[in-house]
Order: sequence, then structure tokens, then C-alpha cells
Amino acid sequence: MFSPKLAAGSAFPTLVAHSLDGSARDLSTPTGSADWLMVVVYRGRHCPMCTRYLKALSPFVEALAAMGVDVAAVSADSAEQLADHQRQLGEPMAFPMYWGLTVQQMQGLGLYVSDPRSPTETDHPFAEPGLFVVNAEGALQVVDISNNPFVRPDLKTLVRGLVWIRDPENHYPIRGTHPYP
Repeated sequence: MFSPKLAAGSAFPTLVAHSLDGSARDLSTPTGSADWLMVVVYRGRHCPMCTRYLKALSPFVEALAAMGVDVAAVSADSAEQLADHQRQLGEPMAFPMYWGLTVQQMQGLGLYVSDPRSPTETDHPFAEPGLFVVNAEGALQVVDISNNPFVRPDLKTLVRGLVWIRDPENHYPIRGTHPYP
């Protein structure tokens, strides 16, 4: 089976998701004064590894904001599942969380999509983890996707890498853009 992936350097697609206040947001553009955006796709409230990763991400948001990187997280969960997950998290995350990612959107991002093992896990197909960093031109600067919850970027390394990439003295290009034949 062939699963198309977004190419590094390509435009990040429009990605509309919903917040618990009923508003919708296009996750392809940063908010506020940020000119870059990090979109973290997580499996949903049923995944304890996602919960740990989101909690681990929260302390890095201030450093990311200082370098102009907005952060948002999204899953295929329903509004009710997101509200329950936020209660499970116990503390507000330092970034907004969105719900309602569709299978079509997951596939458009090149994510791996899984079906629940049983109704006790969840009640819908869900995306396996993905992390996308979109630069000021709307192009994919960093792409990381996995087919399971056990493989994700180390956040400390990722943030240090973004500091390096964003430093204009380094002239660091988007990597992985060599064309296929």
C-alpha cells in the first residue's frame, strides 16, 4: 500500500480544526506575533503516551514563542473527548488543543491512520503521531511522522534544533529536498 507524504519544503495545507469554545481555526498559519508554527498531531485521549508528550511539550512553549514559533495540538477526538482529556491532563497546557481531525485531513498530511482495537480504546479512526514545523513562508521546515506512539522527536533536541535553524547566521536550509527520479 502506498501512503503519500508531504514533502519537506512544500506548502503546508489548510487544516481547519475546532476548539472547545466552538470556534474553528486554520492550523496552517501561526497566531499572534509568531511567524512560524508547530502543529503536533496526537492520537487522542485514549493514548497515555500522547498525554505524557503533551505535558512534556508545555514547558517548551515559552522558549518556542520567544523565537517566534506558535504551537498547537490536534487530534481526531470529539469535543467531548477533548474536554475529558483536558480534565485528565490536570493542568492547562501552554498551547491550544483542537479536536475534529478527519480521516481525509489525516491522509492529506500523510499521517498513518489506525482503527481502534476495541470500543474501549476509542470510537473512531485516529492519526498516529505527527509533528510539523511550518516556516514564515508557509513551507514545511520540519516533518516527523510515526506509525505508532513510541517514536516521537525528543523535545529538547527539537527546540535546540529550531534555535539553530532560525538563527540567520547559520543559513540552514530545509533538509530532505533532493528530488526523487
